[in-house]
Amino acid sequence: MERVDVAVIGSAQSGLAAAHALRRHGLAPVVLESSDRPAGSWPRYYESLRLFSPARYSSLPGMPFDGDLDRYPHRDEVIAYLLRYADRLDADIRTRTRVLEVSYGDGAFGLSLEDGSQLEARAVVAATGTFGRPHRPDLPGLEGYAGVVLHAADYRSPEPFTGQRVMVVGAGNSAVQIAVEVAGRAHVTLAARHAVRFARQRTLGRDLHWWLARTSLDTLPIGRFLRTPPTQLIIDDGRYRPAVAPGRPDRRPLFTGISETKVIWTDGTTEEVDTILLATGYRPDLGYLAPLGALDASGHPRHREGISLTHPGPVYVGLEWQRSLSSNSLRGVGRDAVRTARHVAAHLAHFGEAGLGSGRAD
Repeated sequence: MERVDVAVIGSAQSGLAAAHALRRHGLAPVVLESSDRPAGSWPRYYESLRLFSPARYSSLPGMPFDGDLDRYPHRDEVIAYLLRYADRLDADIRTRTRVLEVSYGDGAFGLSLEDGSQLEARAVVAATGTFGRPHRPDLPGLEGYAGVVLHAADYRSPEPFTGQRVMVVGAGNSAVQIAVEVAGRAHVTLAARHAVRFARQRTLGRDLHWWLARTSLDTLPIGRFLRTPPTQLIIDDGRYRPAVAPGRPDRRPLFTGISETKVIWTDGTTEEVDTILLATGYRPDLGYLAPLGALDASGHPRHREGISLTHPGPVYVGLEWQRSLSSNSLRGVGRDAVRTARHVAAHLAHFGEAGLGSGRAD
């Protein structure tokens, strides 16, 4: 069995930032990525996606975005950036390597891989994010709906919905962005339990993230108090509020039921809907840790600011609200990676690293 210093599961921004931080402690991380390239889920996001934060605030440690730092990079720019970052990173990155489960015994972690092989590691960094586990809430009547049900994770572009009657469920940034985009080709309703609330992307000529950095709000360790925020602010670059206000898309409270392909609104009226698109968020994609007992009943990890509360050795990078407002974003994972890498290095120093090292095998 191959033995390694640290196994980093996932190679998008969280895994790459973790590997960078671990290398600075002299460790030899092995990064395990299930897809064909070290860009995580970014290639599967919808085509029009742009970052909310300017390039100057969206870089990983050690390598800034090139070009205009005040622009908002689009999806393909982020993919290219992550691939360049991985190329420059002195770490063993293994693509097409899916981790099925992680177990623990005799002071080490055993990783069972999809190809039938196994690794042994003294520490594990779980950095798989959330995209692989779309949240599909239990909505009234949805199980009996005879039309098409999609999640935002399935959405790529508005063309397939041309001429349809589409309902987007949600009140977050993705819900509003997708609804406005599809409304150019279809009749769209945005339905949600909560009101849509907007925040200006720029105030007094400065981007929102300039203000967050200047006030230190972006870095305050308040994540555990924000795990379930009541509503999400929509970052408006000037396109979304003007589109939603006149009803493109329409806004309505969440439906009360469904009858075949008709939704039942709160006033008792019904309406035919071709597609229901759930922009209802994601949950941590950490099923491989279930054998450890590291997750609660809902699949969330038991941790404090990224440090496991159940075992010595596992840490997390890239969880929403892990430590700060930006913990699951390009602009925030680097800070959390530094803290968790420090914990891993201390753990290995305490328990000893004899016999470990990337590429060693029995």
